[in-house]
Amino acid sequence: MYDFKSRVRYSEVNSERQLTLPALIDYLQNCCTFQSEDMNIGVEYLEQHHAAWVLSSWEIVMNRYPKLAEHITVSTWPYSFKGFYGYRNFTIKDEAGEICAFANSVWVYMDTATMRPVRIAKEVQDAYIPVMDEAIQYEWADRKIRIEGTPVEKEPVLVQRFHIDTNHHMNNGKYILVAEEYLPENFKTESIRVEYKKAAVIGNMLYPEVYEQQNGVTIVLADEQKVPYAIMQFRGK
Repeated sequence: MYDFKSRVRYSEVNSERQLTLPALIDYLQNCCTFQSEDMNIGVEYLEQHHAAWVLSSWEIVMNRYPKLAEHITVSTWPYSFKGFYGYRNFTIKDEAGEICAFANSVWVYMDTATMRPVRIAKEVQDAYIPVMDEAIQYEWADRKIRIEGTPVEKEPVLVQRFHIDTNHHMNNGKYILVAEEYLPENFKTESIRVEYKKAAVIGNMLYPEVYEQQNGVTIVLADEQKVPYAIMQFRGK
């Protein structure tokens, strides 16, 4: 297991002084990135070996959102490797050790020269095996998200420079940042599932489709031909 301690910053909270969902997701992404960097199999290593970890899907459950200036501990650990898939859990805990949020994620190891999945390099697996831990026991949903109903289409969104990360495509958290704007006012997300279908790059247009359900909202960000970049299912009230 790997963890780092932090404190909820003013720049990370909403008008209710609670950590925003995009900021929470940034903590998860930062945590697994820090682990890889500290193990010397991070961004530079992957670039040198023409490889990348691409997030396929994740499910995040919020028990509560940490508040402004609250001290938190963010933890992560891989728990399984299968072929080109890697599986990783996360938690965010408060000072009392209570879990504020927890998550499951599925990653694909990619050859960036061919842009195809490849078996995870032995050197990478060998580095992670000593820090692997048991998976969180929870009834996780299927990683494939079903889309039901008739969508409401919104104005397209241009992918800009601030959306792009070191992989030169739209960062995983930025899809959620865009999608949140289409949630009903005062909607409180209690869990979110995201399925990433293909990577958006600078200059692409995202065409939002909003599907409202009884206990949540599903939002698709698609290309002009309605092929999804990402599908997000927000549950809450």
